[in-house]
Amino acid sequence: MPVIHIDNLDHPGVKPYWSLTEAQLRNRLEPEKGIFIAESPKVIRVALAAGYEPLSLLCEERHIDGDASDIIAACPGLTVYTAYRPMLTELTGYTLTRGVLAAMKRKKFEPLSQMLKDARRIVVIDSVVDTTNIGAIFRSAAALGIEAVVLTRSSCDPLNRRAVRVSMGTIFQVPWGWLDGPVNSLKEYGFKTVAMALTDKSVPLDHPALKAEGRLAIVMGTEGDGLASTTIEEADYTVRIPMAHGVDSLNVAAAAAVAFWELRK
Repeated sequence: MPVIHIDNLDHPGVKPYWSLTEAQLRNRLEPEKGIFIAESPKVIRVALAAGYEPLSLLCEERHIDGDASDIIAACPGLTVYTAYRPMLTELTGYTLTRGVLAAMKRKKFEPLSQMLKDARRIVVIDSVVDTTNIGAIFRSAAALGIEAVVLTRSSCDPLNRRAVRVSMGTIFQVPWGWLDGPVNSLKEYGFKTVAMALTDKSVPLDHPALKAEGRLAIVMGTEGDGLASTTIEEADYTVRIPMAHGVDSLNVAAAAAVAFWELRK
């Protein structure tokens, strides 16, 4: 276990933690060559358990024999970069509450046909760009039995550092992938699509026909404008969550959690 103490920002080994943008980390052309940053021992442990490969660790020195000791023991030969808290704050741009970061390799994506083969309830995240909402939707999906997450290319990267942190690592537990065609192309895999939207034709979330469906793709739209009109028109169902006190809608992450619970199989 090589331990390298960092006292400035010039060391090439810590560039992924501070100088690379999310787009550079992601490597769109060759995703399997991209990396991401996982923060906190708990999240890093979940990623390791899901088979993600660590490239290096960055932490306060006290965590080497403390919170990060089991992670280091599980990864022989892992390079550990360490620094005092003020330097870590300068490196990362904010104060770390748990003081441990890991740079990890991304995985090659499984084809949607394989990922969705046995799924009965999935969520489609369409053009959601807020990282907090992405992380929260994944956490609800994992907790409430959603078997896969499919994202349109206009959505935020789930392996964004903040999204991973908000999800508490559940992004590593639920299969997910990108949808390159229109949302209604999921019908090719045997799913009925459920557009969560307020229209004159929307049925309530507890409509009995919904639970009777064998395979549902629950489509959640962007935070501001909601789903595109074509997505709504092409959906098998348009669904609303009944509201009280004149409230017209919920935040997309909250609405997703309600829909997941009600439509669980």
